[in-house]
Amino acid sequence: MRAELIDGKAIAADVRADVAREVAALRARGVVPGLMVVLVGEDIASATYVGAKEKASREAGMTGGTIRLPADTTQAALLTLIEQLNGNPAVHGILVQMPLPTHIDPDTVIRHIRSDKDVDGFHPENVGKLLIGHTDGFVSCTPAGVIELLLRSGVDTRGAEVVVVGRSNIVGKPMAALLVQARAGGDATVTICHSRTKDLASHTRRADILIVAAGRAEMITGDMIKPGAVVIDVGMNSVPDATRANGSRLCGDVHFASAVEVASRITPVPGGVGPMTIAMLLRNTVRAAQRTVS
Repeated sequence: MRAELIDGKAIAADVRADVAREVAALRARGVVPGLMVVLVGEDIASATYVGAKEKASREAGMTGGTIRLPADTTQAALLTLIEQLNGNPAVHGILVQMPLPTHIDPDTVIRHIRSDKDVDGFHPENVGKLLIGHTDGFVSCTPAGVIELLLRSGVDTRGAEVVVVGRSNIVGKPMAALLVQARAGGDATVTICHSRTKDLASHTRRADILIVAAGRAEMITGDMIKPGAVVIDVGMNSVPDATRANGSRLCGDVHFASAVEVASRITPVPGGVGPMTIAMLLRNTVRAAQRTVS
């Protein structure tokens, strides 16, 4: 039996519809959620992603836009801009697109964004709130989107054996922190695997829910998956493909063709986790704006 596809596009559309309704309610009270994205440099992938964020925020009824800075912008100049956005009451969410040019320290930039405007969920204060189970912070958008996919697909995480492949601050670590919380979408037993894990397959084959965010194309194959497992593929990789007009194709960190024959449910790439990231960014921005209403 082939796995059922988890349709991230459809679920993201539902989340964005919810956001649009909340934006309309705020507008009726005189508050228009504002999201400002800062892009430093000319990275093509970043520019494409930023454009999608800007389009989505407009469609939801928000204001804001993108500030594009040259690649040689100094760290001091970027921090000054962030301070200005921190003090602007019309800006509820601030996002500095990563990666940054090598002469700018991303940790310094993240710490400079006010935690109540950090809709990316990267500020240490928001990360700390996530870890200790407080719900008044912002959670990194991709792992938050994975939880939303699981909840809206009816996947029960309570008591489930979950294996997360990848330990990044953006996905792997916050993903594990969400899954162990004592609430819906949590109560799981979580194992984190990474590049130093011995016998990776022995861990992945135990997983009732397998979440892969390692950044390596098609590294998880069907023989590494427990029959009937739910597979969430966070990866997005471009690999050579002579059969395509542009000479390449997109794929995840999971070898889809073999995994789909073993899993019970699986996210496709593209069209799985990706659309959820922007949807959760919009949700975080609305939450930031709601907190300004007395």
